[in-house]
This record gives sequence, C-alpha cells and structure tokens, in this order.
Amino acid sequence: MTGGQPRFDAGGIGAVVTGAGHGIGAALARALTEAGARVVVNDLDPDAAHAVADELGAHAAPGDAASAEGVAALIGAARAHLGAIDLYCANAGVATTGGPDAPPEAWEQAWQVNVLSHVRAGQLLLPDWLERGRGRFLATVSAAGLLTMLGSAPYAVTKHGALAFAEWLSATYRHRGVQVHALCPQGVRTRMLDGTGEYGQALLAPTAIEPAEVAEAALRGMAAGEFLILPHPEVADYYAARATTPDRWLHGMNRLQRQIEDRQEAR
Repeated sequence: MTGGQPRFDAGGIGAVVTGAGHGIGAALARALTEAGARVVVNDLDPDAAHAVADELGAHAAPGDAASAEGVAALIGAARAHLGAIDLYCANAGVATTGGPDAPPEAWEQAWQVNVLSHVRAGQLLLPDWLERGRGRFLATVSAAGLLTMLGSAPYAVTKHGALAFAEWLSATYRHRGVQVHALCPQGVRTRMLDGTGEYGQALLAPTAIEPAEVAEAALRGMAAGEFLILPHPEVADYYAARATTPDRWLHGMNRLQRQIEDRQEAR
C-alpha cells in the first residue's frame, strides 16, 4: 500500500517501456520490475537502455520507438523475449519549443514521436490483445495534453493528440479487455524539464516532482483502473476549469504569458 491506495501487481507480466533510458521511463521500468514485471527497456540511446536494463536485470531493446520500422522491430524483439506483451508504456516523447514559427522538422518530429508512435504500437498490439481479451496501454501524455504548454506549440498540440488517441482506444476497446491509461504529470525533474527554458522554469519547476513519484502514481492509477492518472492532483481542477469556463481559463493562461514576456523585456 502507498498513500492509502493499492499498488499495481505486475507479477509475471511482460512489459515494454519506451524512452526508458532516463527520467520517467527509467522510473517506470524500475517500479514495474519491483512490482514483479518482466521488463523490456527501450531507448534511442543504446548505452542508456543497456545501463537501466543491467541495473534491473531487465532486457534492453534499444532503437527508434516512433517510426513504423522501429516500432515493429521493438515489438518483435519484446515478443521474442517476453512471449507476449501485456503492458506497453508509450513513454518516449520530445518537447520542442516555439510556436507556428517552429521549423517544419520540429513539428514533424513531435508528431512522429508524441502521436504516431502510439498509433503504430496500437496497430501491432491490438490484434493479439483482442484475441486474448486483455492488454494494457499506458501513454505518457503529460498535463500539456489536458491543458497546454506555453512556449511550446508542437508539444502542446501533439500531446493533445496523444490524449485523443488514448481516449479513442479506451472508448473503443475497453469492453474487449483493453485497459488504457493516460499519465499526465506537470513538471518532473528530468532532462526534458531542463530543456524547456524560461517557460518551463516559470510554469513547471516550482511544483516539479521526481520521476519515481510519477511512476508510483502510475502503478497506483493502473491498480485503480483509472484512465486519467494525475501525479499532480491539482491538474484535475485546472482541467475542469478549462472545460467549464474556457474564456476565464484562457485569460489566466494569457496573463501568465504576459508575465513571462514582461520579465524577458525587463532584462
């Protein structure tokens, strides 16, 4: 028991975690291993993937978890090692700063990694899951998918897409045994947060938590069968305000934008 809630019992399941060489992904791999899962550690950085796998006694499958070829190779390698994939943690993500002026390649990378990697995994995982009548998909969406992220339009837009795909999966397949979860933390003390610049430091850093706390929230949320897993509980209130009073919410977000701009101009 943690925080009064049961922890996910992963005993014996086969799990894949993408982007698991660092940050939230590495923490998920550790927590799942501790909970009894047999874990395949994926990361684009082979050294990082092998380091985490060696630490945990897990299996490393480094490579691209976004492209069609990369996803197929990862799932093939995971099945060869695990026999079957019971849980797929679509955790790999990229955060690109800028707005509509961000380079086309930045928008394309965000689309490929933050959205299409999930779609491609779903294409390959669903036939087996539907035949077996069970399977679990955990998407690291971030609170940006529920709200927005000032200073990073590609990230905000594609994380909304990741949330929409997770919602669609759940609405379509939950009666057939497919369980879907959207993990939506705000600031987390990772390399990604370090790269978000002034916007991230102003909006996310003050309430940032450790990756291990996010992983623990994920295991509790999966145990409870929650679709939205919110390591920062206050995000539920922000999400409700966005839905019920959108003009007021947008005014508040624009006020934050102006405050950041004012600080930049004062330098």
